[in-house]
Amino acid sequence: MREAVPEEKTYLELSEASGSSHKFYEVIVQDNQLTIRYGRIGDCGQTQTKAYPTSEKAKAEASKKIKEKLNKGYEIAVMGVRQKRSVTRRQVSSTISTAKQAPIIWKFASSSAAFGIFIDAKRCWVGNQAGQVFSLNHQGQTINRFKLPDGVKCLVADDIWIYAGCDDGNVYDLTGKLPRLSYKIDENVDIFWLDIKDGLLAVSDANGGVTTIDHDDESQWTRLSQGDSGWMVRCDQSGIYHGHSKGVTMYDRLEGRMLWHQKTQGSVLFGWQEASTVYAGTSDHKVHCFNKNGEVGSVFKCDASVYSCATALNGKYVFAGDNSSSIYCFDGLGERLWKLSTGCGSALSMQFFNNYIYIVTTDGYLACIDANETAIRSAQTGTVPEAVIIKAPLGEGAAPSSVLETTTNTSSGVIVECFREGSKLRVRVVCDGYNYSWKVQFPKDIRVEGARYLVQEIRESASGGFYRAYGDIQKLV
Repeated sequence: MREAVPEEKTYLELSEASGSSHKFYEVIVQDNQLTIRYGRIGDCGQTQTKAYPTSEKAKAEASKKIKEKLNKGYEIAVMGVRQKRSVTRRQVSSTISTAKQAPIIWKFASSSAAFGIFIDAKRCWVGNQAGQVFSLNHQGQTINRFKLPDGVKCLVADDIWIYAGCDDGNVYDLTGKLPRLSYKIDENVDIFWLDIKDGLLAVSDANGGVTTIDHDDESQWTRLSQGDSGWMVRCDQSGIYHGHSKGVTMYDRLEGRMLWHQKTQGSVLFGWQEASTVYAGTSDHKVHCFNKNGEVGSVFKCDASVYSCATALNGKYVFAGDNSSSIYCFDGLGERLWKLSTGCGSALSMQFFNNYIYIVTTDGYLACIDANETAIRSAQTGTVPEAVIIKAPLGEGAAPSSVLETTTNTSSGVIVECFREGSKLRVRVVCDGYNYSWKVQFPKDIRVEGARYLVQEIRESASGGFYRAYGDIQKLV
């Protein structure tokens, strides 16, 4: 019988006083197997195991990875000495509505309270506080699923890209087979909400701060607003709209200059925008409307604190969800048209699409509600369809990984390369027909100096000046 080979373990940590990093990296070699475990200090983290032809090759790869981390500031450490840093969860309460039941067509049970939602013509996305993200078709059937390291605060779209803001302080791109790390945010920052426009990320936090980060993960500016608890941030080509406990503030997109501020009596708990208008749901039972010059518009009055809001195209109808499991519909002038019960918890986020209202709730559901006039009138008289209840599939979804598939086939896709520019690793396209001087927005945790990659698609940003990687990525060998 072959004698068991003892494992060789190296444990490193990076924990900066500023709070920008608080993570571990563990390397274990046993015979010809190399196991890497990494994540936030105090968490189980992600684990990757790979077998090599010989134990010598496994040890050589382990030494290489340890050296890379030491060069980045990691230090040899003892597990358990540093403690896990806390993450503040949004404290929400939900009571049962006394209104008539809304006409729910189907509801998907994600298993945990859900904040993240995004709906388009092809898919319905939901992200919950267990770190699960599900992509469904419009009948509620699961197409894809991911498992992120911590709770999902929100899901946002930027052109064809879908991003998830996560309680681990990172933002993940969900457009490929695996979640890819797109933006790293201070791990001590409680991300409350985020929005992205043409690669520029805007992040609002628990302290009332708002920060913008560009396409190459470089911080642009940070501003501390008049209030705290920034549950609203929306951005467009003109600016950043930040909602907090003292109202809504607009900042210039490029320099962070305050352009206007409007007070609200209650704290802002959610925000929505149309082309010329922003909407803020507040704790004093209202949805406030402001045009993008800061002028006050209609006020929509609900019966409890507003957790979410959305609109039909150009604000023809305004929808709101309160903390008593009710949803509302108003016309553009502020007249209430109806109020109904969700029957599945309070709507923490919502979106209107193609005559349906989609909500994600405190009870962990993604629900599809029929909002056409006939269905609503029937619901007001107590007649609703029997909702189809869909359970989340068993098992874990795809987790973030820095491991890449390799390929030698360059017949499709676009070739990019990683190079060093000062202290930074950048990425550029090396195929004909592209601007060689432009950088590529590319996952940070898979960049290796000198490496070449095959990207499913490269697109020019809407404003020009840089490219964006889309879809699956393979390493060229």
